[in-house]
Amino acid sequence: MGEGDGPLVLGPMLRYVDETSAGIWVETRDAGRVTVRAGGRTWSHGTFAVHGHHYALVELEGLEPGTRTPYEVEVEGQRAWPPADSPFPDPVVTTHAPERRLRMAWGSCRTSVPHDESGTRTHGVDALRAYALRLADDDRPWPDLLLHLGDQVYADETSDEMREFIAARRDIDQPPGDELRDFEEYSHLYRLAWSDPTVRWLLSTVPSAMIFDDHDIRDDWNTSQSWKERMDATEWWHRRLIAGLASYWVYQHVGNLSHEERAEDELWTRIASCDGDDELDVTEELEALVERAEADPETYRWSYTRDVADVRLVVLDSRAARVLEPSRRAMLDDDELGWLDEHMTGGFRHLLVGTSLPFLLPPGLQAVEAWNEAVAQGAWGRRAARVAEWIRQAIDLEHWGAFQRSFQAVARMALEVADGRRGERPRSVTFLSGDVHHSYVYEVRRRRGARVVQAVCSPMRNPLPRAIRFATAIFCYPVAGFLGTLVARSARVPNPPFRWRKRQGPWFDNCIATLEDRQDGLALTWETGVVDGDVSRPGLERVGEALVRPR
Repeated sequence: MGEGDGPLVLGPMLRYVDETSAGIWVETRDAGRVTVRAGGRTWSHGTFAVHGHHYALVELEGLEPGTRTPYEVEVEGQRAWPPADSPFPDPVVTTHAPERRLRMAWGSCRTSVPHDESGTRTHGVDALRAYALRLADDDRPWPDLLLHLGDQVYADETSDEMREFIAARRDIDQPPGDELRDFEEYSHLYRLAWSDPTVRWLLSTVPSAMIFDDHDIRDDWNTSQSWKERMDATEWWHRRLIAGLASYWVYQHVGNLSHEERAEDELWTRIASCDGDDELDVTEELEALVERAEADPETYRWSYTRDVADVRLVVLDSRAARVLEPSRRAMLDDDELGWLDEHMTGGFRHLLVGTSLPFLLPPGLQAVEAWNEAVAQGAWGRRAARVAEWIRQAIDLEHWGAFQRSFQAVARMALEVADGRRGERPRSVTFLSGDVHHSYVYEVRRRRGARVVQAVCSPMRNPLPRAIRFATAIFCYPVAGFLGTLVARSARVPNPPFRWRKRQGPWFDNCIATLEDRQDGLALTWETGVVDGDVSRPGLERVGEALVRPR
């Protein structure tokens, strides 16, 4: 059943799943009642509307732990999923079992271009799609979770198909040109990203969790106060930002939440309570919510946690919760930092922290970002501050190292967890990230306590040009770390609370990573898509692996 067929536009997408409940999200062509049938039971809910589009999130409750149950979706009594002619296995809801250990796939940065020879030549094989084909074709265990760590869609680097859609509805010679402008364009962008039949099947049967990064809104989103003032001065930016956050709430965020967390969300409570014959239009309420969140990030939280199979996953908003005023500059505002402080605890086999931006870059680059922040703040005077600000925006120096206040605070939290000062010591504290369009593993240099690791998987499909790969690789050499440290000290940047070294990488392939909690440690694997004959059916080839052994 293709995109233009039947009552579904997108989905179903299997989102939050625990031992006894699950959430299934859909976008429908028309208003109506969406019903999910599984294991002889039914659950249903009416659609809600945003800007003329129709959505539903059906909450399945009372499921049995550790079960795998095929399901069907109906819209207004009409079978909508799975398609009768589907070549893929039936979609299933697999609930968690207390004794099962976590298996997870993850990655970031995925452009929405066709999977034909032309798209493969310019953007490489889509690692997510190749992974889906393998899951459908063999009997190896499926992951408990698929974690998307940012740039699920690109609002500022649009494909030919997206530009055609934009040009058909407005003049692309006027700002913002061929970048996205409003909710209608975002809805089409999500359709391009998630309507491929193979990816659509994967998302229907593997639970997913997501967080935004800059390209979900725009490159360098919230880099600095200067950047924000420049964007606010345009006539189109505010409309784009509100459309981007509103569409993110609908397409990504609401499905991240558990049943209990959604019950505490004011907008979802309104949707859940209006389940009658008339569809509820929440356009104004949703836009009011994201307007408040943009004006005061402490009024709404995009971060969340999931505890799966004795592993805690904390997923951080490292974009919208920033404080950009120079005197208070921080990656996380005080409320967000306090929330993280509460959830950075031991008592789990592993603590995973998902943040779209790597917490640890190569030491040389991390030091350069810290130096740049200090100089932009005036460490070398006003003239140097202006130059440093230009450099910061020109080459994207806006990761955790460029927010030293937050980096130092979170680093201390990680060490306290690793040392058993926040509950029983876990086997590892592992940061999972994306964004930088290359993959690697770094480990903090310590002789005692749990291991502290940074693992990056980026991109799923958006490779760096070769010249930039070369420049990026230079920062991975020890001499770059030494020189970067000298530069940072020249601006009186405080030393980090620990040192870290490269274990694996960098790899510049389009990749998807998998993580498995095993008895001998946390096993990490990176695989890239490869074509052997038929470009429409790529395979996977391993490019790197690491085992984080417990001490």
